[in-house]
Amino acid sequence: MENVHLIHHPVLAHSLTLLRDRRTGTEEFRRHAAIVAQIVLLEATRTLPVKKKTVRTPLASIQGGQLTEDLVLVPVLRAGLSLLNAALDILPGTPVGFIGLERDERTALARTYYQKFPLELKHKHVIVLDPMLATGGSLIDTVARLYDRGVQDICAACVVAAPEGIAALHKSYTEVLIYTAAIDSHLDETKYIVPGLGDFGDRYFGT
Repeated sequence: MENVHLIHHPVLAHSLTLLRDRRTGTEEFRRHAAIVAQIVLLEATRTLPVKKKTVRTPLASIQGGQLTEDLVLVPVLRAGLSLLNAALDILPGTPVGFIGLERDERTALARTYYQKFPLELKHKHVIVLDPMLATGGSLIDTVARLYDRGVQDICAACVVAAPEGIAALHKSYTEVLIYTAAIDSHLDETKYIVPGLGDFGDRYFGT
């Protein structure tokens, strides 16, 4: 699929399998969610530009690299919070914006109940954290609100995506890159991803 990066890594496959297993408890789920999140985020940031920077080690000077891209992380509440700590472990100091979207169980449509973004977004590269890309409604709403604030460069970091959600997002926003650990079969009649892993937020937060 165009503009979709399906990530392959043996450690990712191992942790994702444990996330899918219905017997996996909250503590273990959180641990492997962090592993998956970090691998996905490393891929999502692979092409970020770096500038040369010289530092002095205890023995000598050496030229290294420093990120030049201004980043903002935007977790989609609530499940996106499950990826945030792992993202900040590898991107410390990165500003964070928040958007709260709640799915109506009858219509499967997302309703916005909260949003708070850094003041200046126009020249930032925004990574949206949304572990389950099902119908695409939450991600589409998030991208729309970010574009309204002048953002021009957006990608999405997901754990599991459904073909229907990918198609819906790219019908509205073809240019948004998706990084995901898995592309599953389909959505069921209640709009849950099959085979999926259940409700990511419930399993992560123990609710």
